[in-house]
Amino acid sequence: MDMMAMVSSMLAMKAAGTQGQIAASFIKQNADAEKSAVMTLLGQNSANLGAGVGGNLDVSA
Repeated sequence: MDMMAMVSSMLAMKAAGTQGQIAASFIKQNADAEKSAVMTLLGQNSANLGAGVGGNLDVSA
């Protein structure tokens, strides 16, 4: 294997690692946003919401 092929291979591996880190960061941010939305809907969030928002819903009707 010549030197340029080895350098290209190492640069490609480095770029793939960086892309993986960025993807993991986006996945974590999306999961945190989803968790926050669910907690708000369940009324377990400390956000200042209006009366009745996030309360229990009676679906028996």
